[in-house]
Amino acid sequence: MKKILPLCIALSVGLSCLWLVQADEESESKPLRILLVIGGCCHDYAMQKTILEVGIESRIHADVVVEYTADTTTGATFPIYENADWAKGFDVVLHDECSANVTDPAYVDRILAAHRDGVPAVNIHCAMHSYRRGIFKEPVTDGADNAGWYEMIGMQSTSHGPKAPIDLTYTDKKHPITVGMEDWTTIDEELYNNLRTFDAAHPLVSGKQIQFPKPKKGQPADPNAVGKEAIAVVAWTNLYGPKKTRIFSTSLGHFNETVADDRYLDLVTRGLLWVTGNLNDDGTPANGFGK
Repeated sequence: MKKILPLCIALSVGLSCLWLVQADEESESKPLRILLVIGGCCHDYAMQKTILEVGIESRIHADVVVEYTADTTTGATFPIYENADWAKGFDVVLHDECSANVTDPAYVDRILAAHRDGVPAVNIHCAMHSYRRGIFKEPVTDGADNAGWYEMIGMQSTSHGPKAPIDLTYTDKKHPITVGMEDWTTIDEELYNNLRTFDAAHPLVSGKQIQFPKPKKGQPADPNAVGKEAIAVVAWTNLYGPKKTRIFSTSLGHFNETVADDRYLDLVTRGLLWVTGNLNDDGTPANGFGK
């Protein structure tokens, strides 16, 4: 018995070590699969797709697959969305499209169906103003045929202010996405309005911008004009659909310089980890996803 006991202990320890090695190798072999859908009107998406891909993959153990269109109109569409199983094989979708005039209900519902079924999403900047139809400049009604995209995002936005700096304040400093982050001021950016905030949305970051009256066409700006203070939520979480799919959104990200800012990329990356359940309470990546 005395001879068998040490052998059993050694065998047990050996099997435990083997399991740990296998578990670690399995974790390392499976990066977070991210689908980045990007393109459309009004932004330098040709450059931003690279900024996002490199920025995310340099921060976490992830594989970013880019679905890009060079169409620079508000009618930009993406072939991947024509397939009902378009999100299969991905852990999260990063929406960075600017397709305001794409209004086909079947097309939009195929996108939303994946998120209703549990595929998390992170939405950036002009994604807030995409797929809008009907009387979208008025608050949508729950369940209305033009409400689906806003219900997924958790916020309805219809316009933005001038290109001017935005003072950012982290209003929830304890959330895993924002914990430890410090307030900062952007370069010239666009402050998106908050026409309606849905019940499941949770604000994380607030933006304040001084907005001056827009001069008439062909006229110089009035040097004596007095600016007005505008405030809006610029980053938030949401729980969408019957499965309470995790969603994170930020309306920031117009210019390349903002998208390339470490503070911005940190925020977006943490959002990706949080919606997939891979972010620790202290804001660090879960085991196997850090770098």
